[in-house]
Amino acid sequence: MRTRYLLPVLTVITAMSLTGCVNNSEPAATAATSGSSGTADAVAVKKNDSLAASLPEKIKSAGVLNVGMANNYPPNEFKDENGAPAGWAVDLTKALGDVLGLKVNFDIGTFDNILPAVKAGKDDMGVSSFTDTLEREKQVDFVNYYSAGIQWAAPKGKTVDPDNACGLKVAVQATTYQDTHEVPAKSKACTDAGKPAINIFKYDAQDQATNALVVGQVDAMSADSPVTLYAISKTKDKLQTAGDAFEVAPYGMPVAKDSAFTPVLQKALQSLIDDGTYNKILAKWGVESGGVKTAALNVAAKG
Repeated sequence: MRTRYLLPVLTVITAMSLTGCVNNSEPAATAATSGSSGTADAVAVKKNDSLAASLPEKIKSAGVLNVGMANNYPPNEFKDENGAPAGWAVDLTKALGDVLGLKVNFDIGTFDNILPAVKAGKDDMGVSSFTDTLEREKQVDFVNYYSAGIQWAAPKGKTVDPDNACGLKVAVQATTYQDTHEVPAKSKACTDAGKPAINIFKYDAQDQATNALVVGQVDAMSADSPVTLYAISKTKDKLQTAGDAFEVAPYGMPVAKDSAFTPVLQKALQSLIDDGTYNKILAKWGVESGGVKTAALNVAAKG
């Protein structure tokens, strides 16, 4: 996911497995199996006949919802020990498919190919922890489904201040907001003040960034708050938060500009919020703090 250039994958020999931020069997083992209907832990989701009838004919006749996704950003979207899609966003997307009476096909690829695929009509939508930004809204519309901040992590016992990280080595997942905006802006503030730049280490996958921090190759890492907290929980007390979460912003499911599917998706998500399914899914993964009450559209443009 989010590839710009690829650093060599680290080979880490530790007491833990860091496949998808350490141990994807928990809670991934309880996640719904790829291709199955419904969400994990027997969250019953009924088809909404009215919403299903309002689907664009292309999607309705196919009976399939094609969803672009990168699968290496746990706990949001990743692959379980069997290689199947897992994560709370995967559970939520499957629930949306159930509401609309559609089989969900996860079109797994790199993060930077998802928006072009949605724009071209190859995928009906995407779900890959996209921060809804004005720049991205020029390409697609976003149905907003979560609110996440940025959270840094550091080795246990080491004090790191994200606002005073000049000269430090900081790991990010390549082409994420942290890579393209947040950490470079902090680095520029350093150099503008005559201080050393932040040395940004870019990794193809979040587990690689986490590995780099665990083994001491970098001093800190920056990622979305649910991702960082999940990584910390899976590293057996080797990591800790560095400062508080900041720059809270919405996640959005990208849909082609002015697509007839957008209002249907928005209503389907709102129905899951209203009937409690949405909160049950978030609670299962421990990420309910970022839950929303309204399935909004293009929040970035609304300020």
